[in-house]
Amino acid sequence: MSEKPLIDPANEKIVSLADETKFAPNGIVSRTLLRTDTTRIVLFGFAEGQELTEHTSTQQAVIQILTGECEFSLAGQPYFLKSGDLLYMPPNLRHAVKATRPFSMLLTLTKPLEKSASPRLPERQDARHAV
Repeated sequence: MSEKPLIDPANEKIVSLADETKFAPNGIVSRTLLRTDTTRIVLFGFAEGQELTEHTSTQQAVIQILTGECEFSLAGQPYFLKSGDLLYMPPNLRHAVKATRPFSMLLTLTKPLEKSASPRLPERQDARHAV
Protein backbone atom coordinates (compact mmCIF):
# COMPACT_ATOMS: atom_id res chain seq x y z
CA MET A 1 0.00 0.00 0.00
CA SER A 2 1.31 3.43 -0.93
CA GLU A 3 1.79 5.88 1.90
CA LYS A 4 -0.24 9.06 1.90
CA PRO A 5 1.98 12.06 1.13
CA LEU A 6 2.33 14.65 3.87
CA ILE A 7 1.32 17.50 1.54
CA ASP A 8 -2.02 17.70 -0.27
CA PRO A 9 -1.21 19.31 -3.65
CA ALA A 10 -4.45 21.29 -3.52
CA ASN A 11 -3.51 23.12 -0.31
CA GLU A 12 -0.57 25.18 0.89
CA LYS A 13 1.50 23.77 3.72
CA ILE A 14 4.72 24.57 5.56
CA VAL A 15 6.79 21.56 6.57
CA SER A 16 9.73 21.45 8.96
CA LEU A 17 12.19 19.11 7.25
CA ALA A 18 14.16 18.75 10.48
CA ASP A 19 11.04 17.63 12.36
CA GLU A 20 9.90 15.27 9.59
CA THR A 21 13.27 13.57 9.04
CA LYS A 22 13.40 10.19 10.76
CA PHE A 23 16.35 7.87 11.27
CA ALA A 24 16.40 4.15 12.09
CA PRO A 25 19.41 2.31 13.51
CA ASN A 26 20.99 0.39 10.63
CA GLY A 27 18.31 1.50 8.18
CA ILE A 28 16.95 4.01 5.70
CA VAL A 29 13.71 5.85 6.39
CA SER A 30 11.88 7.57 3.53
CA ARG A 31 8.77 9.72 3.59
CA THR A 32 6.91 11.00 0.54
CA LEU A 33 6.12 14.65 1.15
CA LEU A 34 4.37 15.45 -2.14
CA ARG A 35 3.11 13.48 -5.12
CA THR A 36 1.56 14.94 -8.26
CA ASP A 37 1.26 13.70 -11.84
CA THR A 38 4.68 15.18 -12.69
CA THR A 39 6.57 15.53 -9.38
CA ARG A 40 7.46 13.49 -6.33
CA ILE A 41 9.34 14.85 -3.30
CA VAL A 42 10.79 12.35 -0.83
CA LEU A 43 12.64 12.96 2.44
CA PHE A 44 15.28 10.37 3.42
CA GLY A 45 17.18 9.63 6.61
CA PHE A 46 20.15 7.22 6.28
CA ALA A 47 22.00 5.56 9.15
CA GLU A 48 25.78 5.46 8.75
CA GLY A 49 26.87 2.70 6.36
CA GLN A 50 23.45 2.30 4.71
CA GLU A 51 23.30 2.40 0.94
CA LEU A 52 21.14 2.24 -2.13
CA THR A 53 22.85 0.07 -4.75
CA GLU A 54 23.34 1.25 -8.30
CA HIS A 55 20.14 1.92 -10.21
CA THR A 56 18.62 4.35 -12.72
CA SER A 57 15.48 6.44 -12.92
CA THR A 58 13.50 7.57 -15.94
CA GLN A 59 12.94 10.90 -14.21
CA GLN A 60 15.06 13.98 -13.59
CA ALA A 61 16.30 14.18 -10.00
CA VAL A 62 17.44 17.00 -7.75
CA ILE A 63 18.99 15.96 -4.44
CA GLN A 64 19.61 18.35 -1.59
CA ILE A 65 21.86 17.10 1.21
CA LEU A 66 20.26 18.43 4.38
CA THR A 67 22.52 16.97 7.09
CA GLY A 68 25.57 14.74 7.33
CA GLU A 69 27.71 13.29 4.55
CA CYS A 70 27.46 10.66 1.84
CA GLU A 71 29.13 9.25 -1.23
CA PHE A 72 27.18 9.43 -4.48
CA SER A 73 28.38 7.35 -7.40
CA LEU A 74 27.36 8.82 -10.76
CA ALA A 75 28.05 6.54 -13.74
CA GLY A 76 30.72 4.83 -11.61
CA GLN A 77 32.46 8.05 -10.51
CA PRO A 78 32.37 8.71 -6.72
CA TYR A 79 31.50 12.16 -5.34
CA PHE A 80 31.51 13.08 -1.65
CA LEU A 81 28.59 15.31 -0.70
CA LYS A 82 27.84 17.12 2.54
CA SER A 83 25.16 19.27 4.11
CA GLY A 84 24.26 22.15 1.80
CA ASP A 85 25.24 20.39 -1.46
CA LEU A 86 22.84 20.09 -4.38
CA LEU A 87 23.03 17.40 -7.06
CA TYR A 88 21.15 17.27 -10.36
CA MET A 89 20.84 13.97 -12.25
CA PRO A 90 19.35 13.65 -15.73
CA PRO A 91 17.13 10.66 -16.51
CA ASN A 92 18.74 7.23 -16.97
CA LEU A 93 22.02 8.07 -15.19
CA ARG A 94 23.42 5.10 -13.24
CA HIS A 95 23.81 6.11 -9.60
CA ALA A 96 24.22 4.77 -6.08
CA VAL A 97 24.47 6.35 -2.63
CA LYS A 98 26.16 5.34 0.62
CA ALA A 99 26.00 7.11 3.98
CA THR A 100 29.56 7.79 5.16
CA ARG A 101 27.96 9.34 8.26
CA PRO A 102 24.28 9.58 9.18
CA PHE A 103 22.72 11.92 6.61
CA SER A 104 19.41 13.21 5.34
CA MET A 105 18.45 14.31 1.86
CA LEU A 106 15.50 15.70 -0.02
CA LEU A 107 14.87 14.04 -3.39
CA THR A 108 12.75 15.82 -6.00
CA LEU A 109 11.80 13.71 -9.02
CA THR A 110 10.21 15.30 -12.08
CA LYS A 111 9.01 13.65 -15.24
CA PRO A 112 10.80 15.03 -18.29
CA LEU A 113 8.68 16.80 -20.85
CA GLU A 114 7.53 14.41 -23.51
CA LYS A 115 9.26 14.98 -26.79
CA SER A 116 6.59 15.96 -29.26
CA ALA A 117 7.06 16.33 -32.93
CA SER A 118 8.18 19.88 -33.58
CA PRO A 119 5.86 21.73 -35.89
CA ARG A 120 7.58 22.11 -39.22
CA LEU A 121 7.85 25.59 -40.56
CA PRO A 122 6.85 25.99 -44.18
CA GLU A 123 9.87 26.01 -46.44
CA ARG A 124 10.87 29.48 -47.37
CA GLN A 125 11.08 30.40 -51.01
CA ASP A 126 14.36 32.12 -51.76
CA ALA A 127 13.58 35.34 -53.63
CA ARG A 128 16.33 34.62 -56.15
CA HIS A 129 14.61 31.40 -57.25
CA ALA A 130 11.05 32.65 -57.34
CA VAL A 131 9.41 32.39 -60.77
